[in-house]
Amino acid sequence: MKVVYFSYDYTPHDHRFLSALADSGHAVYYLRLQRGERQYEDRPVPPAIQQVRWAGGQVPFTFRALPRLVPAFRAALRRIQPDLVHAGPIQTCGLIATLASIRPRLIMSWGFDLMQDCDRNALWRWATRFVLRRADYFTSDCQVTRQRAVSFGADPDRTAVFPWGVDLGHFSPGSRRSPGVFTLFCSRSWEPQYGVDVLARAFALAARQRPDLQLLLLGGGSQAGSLREIFERSGLTGRVVLAGRIAYKDLPRFYHQADLYISPSHVDGSSVSLMEAMACGLPCLVSDIPANREWIAEGENGWLFQDGNVEALAERILQLAERRDLGRIGQAARRTAEAKADWPSNFSVLLSAYQQMVGVHA
Repeated sequence: MKVVYFSYDYTPHDHRFLSALADSGHAVYYLRLQRGERQYEDRPVPPAIQQVRWAGGQVPFTFRALPRLVPAFRAALRRIQPDLVHAGPIQTCGLIATLASIRPRLIMSWGFDLMQDCDRNALWRWATRFVLRRADYFTSDCQVTRQRAVSFGADPDRTAVFPWGVDLGHFSPGSRRSPGVFTLFCSRSWEPQYGVDVLARAFALAARQRPDLQLLLLGGGSQAGSLREIFERSGLTGRVVLAGRIAYKDLPRFYHQADLYISPSHVDGSSVSLMEAMACGLPCLVSDIPANREWIAEGENGWLFQDGNVEALAERILQLAERRDLGRIGQAARRTAEAKADWPSNFSVLLSAYQQMVGVHA
């Protein structure tokens, strides 16, 4: 089977899908819509994947380029003659694939396109509805995004939900290396939708009462300046470690340094970083939003706090720092990851959807 994988850029999530597709036995062609100013993935595209040069994928995307990109995408696919097109996010790659009238089309939500972008304005709502009503198949990583897709017109009988999952061998429990320090860990990007500023303010409150608290942050983003200002103003820069962007192979080492993983995200699908933390046997404290509730059962394999509430998060941090049963909660988190977040097992759902699509279209 010839599969075109059409994605916005090249990220760790794209590498995850392309690596699995490279092992699937299908002939896979990769088109990227843009080349952003910041590259988030340092691993090369798997050699079995055929990267397609076309009018897109060279510069940051703007909607002004649609009149040029749609016919260019159509021409590229006429050369390839694929059996199906796998495209997402919805309002960018999905829109171009739909306007190009290439079928069959599998539209894949990336989470934020249905939890945030679809509500930007009337034009984005129209694009969401236009794409989903015409999709031959729809996939997403959690039930809340599937429900939103159906509300925008996706056919509920032609949908599949599977968490994107993690490598349970790469992300596995390890030994703690920092006795005497209670380390909070967050690997979310420093962008407004991920709420790292909420965590920074909560840490500033909690750290005044517990001198053993330490905060470890990975990544970076547009909020870097405001986060540093929070830490400097509170006099806590010496108790905050900003480790920057970390290569995939080194990520487990950072999870193993932590006592508690925190995700303060305001918008999410099934969070891969949450799955990584759970797979590492790390107790998790996450914002009480619908997608997180699909993974965390309060007090059983982690905890929830009111989204955006700095004081509630600080209070929870202090409570959990006193707990002596975090190991038990971490073990439960690992069991959840083994049951729900195994990437090879989850990916098979997508391959089954491919077969169903091609059979119906034929």
